Amino acid sequence: MQHATDKTVLGDFNDVSFDYYGVHTRFFRRGHQFLVETDGPDGKLAVFEVKYTFGIDPLQQYLIEFPDGRIQAFSIAWDTRPKDKGGQHWFHIYPNEEIKHDDVLHWTKLNQNWNFMCAECHSTGVRKNYDARTDHFATTWAEISVGCEACHGQGSSHAAWAHDQKNWWPFGRREDLNKGLLVRFDERRDVTWPIDKQTGTAHRSVAPVPLRKEVETCGLCHARRGGFNEDWIPGQWLSQTHVVEPLVPSTYHADGQIRDVEEAYNYAPFKQSKMFAAGVTCTDCHDPHSAKLRASGEGVCLRCHAPEKYADARHRHHTGIDPPPSCISCHMPVRTYMVVDIRHDHSFRIPRPDISLKLGVPNACNDCHNDKDPQWAAAAVEGWFGPNRMGFQTYAAAFDASRSDQADAAALLAVLASDQNVPAIARASALAELAPRISPANITVARGALADPDPMVRIGALDMLANVPASQVWPLVAPLLSDPVRGVRIAAASLLAAVPTPSQPAPDRERFDRAAAEFVDAQRSNADRPEARTTLGSFLARRGQSVGAETEYKMALQLSPQYLPASINLADLYRQLGRDSEGEAVLRAAIAVSPREAAAHHALGLTLTRLKQSAAALSEFRQAAQLDSDSARYAYVYAVALNSDGQTDKAITVLKEAQTRHPSDHDILSALIVFNRAAGDLGSALIYAEQLAAVAPDDRSLAGLIQQLRRATISK
Repeated sequence: MQHATDKTVLGDFNDVSFDYYGVHTRFFRRGHQFLVETDGPDGKLAVFEVKYTFGIDPLQQYLIEFPDGRIQAFSIAWDTRPKDKGGQHWFHIYPNEEIKHDDVLHWTKLNQNWNFMCAECHSTGVRKNYDARTDHFATTWAEISVGCEACHGQGSSHAAWAHDQKNWWPFGRREDLNKGLLVRFDERRDVTWPIDKQTGTAHRSVAPVPLRKEVETCGLCHARRGGFNEDWIPGQWLSQTHVVEPLVPSTYHADGQIRDVEEAYNYAPFKQSKMFAAGVTCTDCHDPHSAKLRASGEGVCLRCHAPEKYADARHRHHTGIDPPPSCISCHMPVRTYMVVDIRHDHSFRIPRPDISLKLGVPNACNDCHNDKDPQWAAAAVEGWFGPNRMGFQTYAAAFDASRSDQADAAALLAVLASDQNVPAIARASALAELAPRISPANITVARGALADPDPMVRIGALDMLANVPASQVWPLVAPLLSDPVRGVRIAAASLLAAVPTPSQPAPDRERFDRAAAEFVDAQRSNADRPEARTTLGSFLARRGQSVGAETEYKMALQLSPQYLPASINLADLYRQLGRDSEGEAVLRAAIAVSPREAAAHHALGLTLTRLKQSAAALSEFRQAAQLDSDSARYAYVYAVALNSDGQTDKAITVLKEAQTRHPSDHDILSALIVFNRAAGDLGSALIYAEQLAAVAPDDRSLAGLIQQLRRATISK
């Protein structure tokens, strides 16, 4: 980030234009000012001054400051690549979708706000300084761009140490191994990587420790994460100050590869890798000060992987190709973000077209050979290396089963979460995905994970327990109220919030109060975001503080009327308070703003049901099921409403269609049993009962039901 000047601005501001979905944008100059005429927050054309530049290669964005202290990232960027590489022109970062002025992705709205979205990583020593009372920012920084303290933390003690050294001779210097710095990045000191002659692969001379200071420090800006405390210290777990995103479906394929939809970073992919498990750290490959590789191209790989084995055609099986494929081509496939920003996947996996064949995930072979199918690629790989090529990341089947709602999802996830040989970030993700599938059979998995050395795993275990009554899990979770990592403490406080203070064990109350205060502070630090406001509102609601909860939900909607969770939670709060008519008004307002949000229609249907408006409720349930046809819950509730309206045949049809997409859904199968039995179709009821028994083998009541249906079917 730099001030916009003749030297820093790379884009063409010589009165040039760019058209985007009917909006005519003009870039021009007035004296020393760089100006943009474009659609503003109200959708009308206006002129804005570019205050700062943002980025250098392969694109440069421009930042515009508003009177309330907001700094917004303009969505039309300059492609800084050379012209012969396709660059030197303006482009919109959302080229294939129309982003109107009332969209949260519009350049004037929340999700293009520099103060929250960008500042922490592109400037040094940032303090957001948001005033919730006035809805103003007074953001400051120590350095406008990335400086030493961005990685090393506050450097005043280091400067004092350096000053002391001037006069040390001949009296002896002041001993300080850290040289006044907050952390000493010494993980590579005295470590060697001798190459095993038999395997051709290097091995670390010293076993790595659980906390990798470099990786956690780099993760500050190279992870998908959200900050909740500005007092970040390098070398500590990132979860001390940030919520780190696990392997969620929107960002990662089932096997952990990065998608090209949501912008991914390198922290989570690298923590999945065999390299990370072996003890490789960021600066083994990257020079942090020059931002260059320690050797050019694949030379950095061949320092630890013997060239005579891995740079040989017998390993690569590609000859006569110019340029020849490299290690990077096959083991670090690329995805493109913001139209021109190409990034390599740092999970360092072996190509698995056989998994592509089974689960539809991408693979490096077909990324290049896109005129062939995965079957062709899988056959070629098997011919070269044999049929047994597991690779290091072995969790694709478990996550795919979870995301496609297969009957064995819970069992596969439990095995994955318990396997200490699996990367911690994958185990944490498996634990979180077990939350809707928790049962007496797998709760022991959470119990063990609560003591894991990695805080992400402990947080994942807390997420797994989210649907268990807080009073039941208190003995398990309470010790984590004093966990050494702040992110774990506040997650524990959130999980236990529903237990009233008089019902809390007396020895735990002080610990809970401290952790709860940290949780509140974490949300207050992001009071400019509707997500944090809503999260705090839900916490206060669980604590029985309905007035405070209502205030937070309303403030969230003031910040962003489109933020649906705030509307749904506020309506649910009104339900608890016996104010469903107000809840109806909130949800109708949400639908007016976002008419295609299935969740809003579903919530309104529930509210109307409580208000005895069954016909209107049925209409809302139908719209929810149509808008989100992949939701098992919406289909189930719609079918129940149809059955209650006397439309049993139609209800069964809806459930059958949903069951093809969710073959193991307990509610859908249960409803199919009940509805078919009531309709006199005992044969179908028996079939669904047998399917449900396979899904829920521990449900003893099903055996008796199946016997009854069999006897009734025979007698009939």
